[in-house]
Amino acid sequence: MRAKITYFVLAAVLVVYFVLVGDRGVLLIREGTPVTVAFGVAVLVMPLIGAWFLWQTTQFARSADRLARELEAEGGLPVDELVRTPGGRIDRDSADAVFAKRRAETERSPDDWRSWFRLAVAYHDARDTARARKAMQRAIALHDGKAVRAAGG
Repeated sequence: MRAKITYFVLAAVLVVYFVLVGDRGVLLIREGTPVTVAFGVAVLVMPLIGAWFLWQTTQFARSADRLARELEAEGGLPVDELVRTPGGRIDRDSADAVFAKRRAETERSPDDWRSWFRLAVAYHDARDTARARKAMQRAIALHDGKAVRAAGG
């Protein structure tokens, strides 16, 4: 729950920032000189890119959460079997062992969104967020029946 609150607070701050920056871009365009119009357009592009990125990230998080709820209802969420250090950090060897198990599961069932979801969690536990995101995107695409590009996980 804390992560959701943090996400929404940061998203709200970003939206306020986008509005303020967009306002400055409009003011620059209203000046009417070629230089200020060019700067104004450039300034307006940044909040548009930021808003698009925020939207994509929010949609991704909502889709992943939807899959997690469905998997939890089925009783298929991965069990936390990771060894942790006294400080609470995940032991690297433990994460690697669980990852190997999840990768083998996914190789046996490459069209099952559930195995890709569990693989994404294993990637995340192994601190490989880029691959975790790609595996989760694949899980979402498989779940939603969308075409999936051939790619590694």
